[in-house]
Amino acid sequence: MTLSPAHPSDTFSAASPGARRSLTSQLVDALRAQIDSKELNAGSRLATEAEMVQRFGVSRTVVREALSRLQAAGLVETRHGIGTFVCEAGAATLLQLDPADMAGSIDALAILELRISLETECAGLAALRCDRSRLATMRAALADFARSVDQAADTVSPDLRFHMEIAHATGNRYFVEIMEHLGTRMIPRTRITATPIPRDQYAEYLMRVNREHEQIADAIERGDADSARTAMRLHLINSRERLRRAQASSE
Repeated sequence: MTLSPAHPSDTFSAASPGARRSLTSQLVDALRAQIDSKELNAGSRLATEAEMVQRFGVSRTVVREALSRLQAAGLVETRHGIGTFVCEAGAATLLQLDPADMAGSIDALAILELRISLETECAGLAALRCDRSRLATMRAALADFARSVDQAADTVSPDLRFHMEIAHATGNRYFVEIMEHLGTRMIPRTRITATPIPRDQYAEYLMRVNREHEQIADAIERGDADSARTAMRLHLINSRERLRRAQASSE
């Protein structure tokens, strides 16, 4: 089931300060309510961005930010070229933080804020300048990531390699130097101590991260700079929202 045609009551009010944030929250709540009530069942495809813009009277930016929050919560997933679908019940994996490690998670959030601005442009430039050889090394890093998940091995190294390959693909050494300086601190999993969770749930969380990586790589391979920027921004916003949710749970 997808969203029904527009109704006047569906539109949101943007009169208050911080309107975009408020509109995003309202849209998240509306979609979450459809999922919780089973109006949208597991496997259902959500309406397209254009349909949501028309029905709810919001911008594409608001729609994308709302979907990003739902992805971070594990409620939906986007499949490139197909659409956004409701995840199976129980698919949402919430990292559980050790309360004693809250300082590390706050630092990780600060780094993610920097990465959102830095790597969004990295991805756009990489889409315009990446050659086949560099793209092959990106794909190899993603394959190593997936293999590491299957083997319950370290995923930080291939994760970092993927992001560094994108920086190299820009042809701008300053992007590379900044990211090399950050090193493994870029990866939130290295900045926090997670309370042990079942292996299958953690594996699903990691594979969701890698699907986001694949969407970035797909856009770069197509030479689509705008889509590459959007995919990278959504990936990093998802990482930020996952960490924020873990902080809230710990508190």
